[in-house]
Amino acid sequence: MKTSNLFILAAFLTSTLTACGGGASGSIPPTSDTLGGISTQSTQTEDAIASTEAIGAPVQDFSNVNDSTNSPLQSIAIAPMSAAAPNTSGTCNNGVEFYAPDKNGDPNSTETQFFYDNACVGLARDIVRIWTSTSSSSETVARTAKMYALNSSTPAAVRTETVNYIHASFDQYGYPVVKNGFDRSHTGELDVAGVKTIVEDGEFVLAAASGNSTTFCSDSAGYNAVGISGKTYGWSGLLPSGTRTVNSDGSVTWQSTHTGNAYTGSIGSLSIQIGSQNTACPITTPMFTLAGGTLKGSFNIPISATYSRGILTNLTITNATLVNGNTLNVSTNTSLQPPDPHFISGTLTKNGATVATFNVNAFGDGVLTVTATGKQYVINDWHVVK
Repeated sequence: MKTSNLFILAAFLTSTLTACGGGASGSIPPTSDTLGGISTQSTQTEDAIASTEAIGAPVQDFSNVNDSTNSPLQSIAIAPMSAAAPNTSGTCNNGVEFYAPDKNGDPNSTETQFFYDNACVGLARDIVRIWTSTSSSSETVARTAKMYALNSSTPAAVRTETVNYIHASFDQYGYPVVKNGFDRSHTGELDVAGVKTIVEDGEFVLAAASGNSTTFCSDSAGYNAVGISGKTYGWSGLLPSGTRTVNSDGSVTWQSTHTGNAYTGSIGSLSIQIGSQNTACPITTPMFTLAGGTLKGSFNIPISATYSRGILTNLTITNATLVNGNTLNVSTNTSLQPPDPHFISGTLTKNGATVATFNVNAFGDGVLTVTATGKQYVINDWHVVK
């Protein structure tokens, strides 16, 4: 399996979680099973990367909005969006600490730290946001998320974003009030070891709530900026319309189908095109699309994600169709805690044979394993990064 083919999967992990890989047991060796000079095994690796990235995109979009329990806690990727006054002293609350202002004392700021344990000892995520009001209904947020491996004091990756809200109302901490709805767009990147690795932009539209449910939609595009062995991989995806439901226990479930395309090309050949922002669902013309490269294939991913107090507690994907006809299934082991590296598991299959598997925690950190070779790849923040 060619290492270069990993990045299509990386392009998808942002929107979905998938596995990549070589053929399963009993498959024809890639040296003899080729299509257009590219081994089937290599193609499967590309498909897996693309698939994983496709999963990540909706997951990140889901976490753009916190649950509606008016909890001061935040979702995995975005700080809390609640009008309730959080504990601003930094007191540990079931593995989460919240500061307003941030620990640096910046004006108009918050900082939320997520830990691997309920005692707030092992830091997993450190998210700082500094907001600037641009009108009574709009705001710009500079957001930085540092991601730490277990037992490490050095960030494994850093995500930086510029987020813009319009048609929104805000609480005293600069969070949009979820029940009133809003339109959100962001541009950003994921840096691994100080190097810009993934570029990803997206928009998110949330309608005002009606009872215990509301509708949402989003689109995104991204690519791997560094590539592997001279190739880069990217994706563009669309959630035309989905449903956000507040459950009886206070958790929130997001359900939708994520569709899109995967691309490949030489390093530097991909870029993100920006169009007009959408303000209503369903989205027919995405704000963000990918330019350049060659179409690799398409994906269709039905996804359900449940958050409780801002923490991802259940991610389910059933028989998603991916690039090159692969099938993806993702489940959650609810007997484990969200920080466990086997909390979420995924399997990529083709013609009944397992192509690859992956395991990640609720933060989207874990390992992808190619079945045919046993080769493993690191997943950070829902992206295959190395």
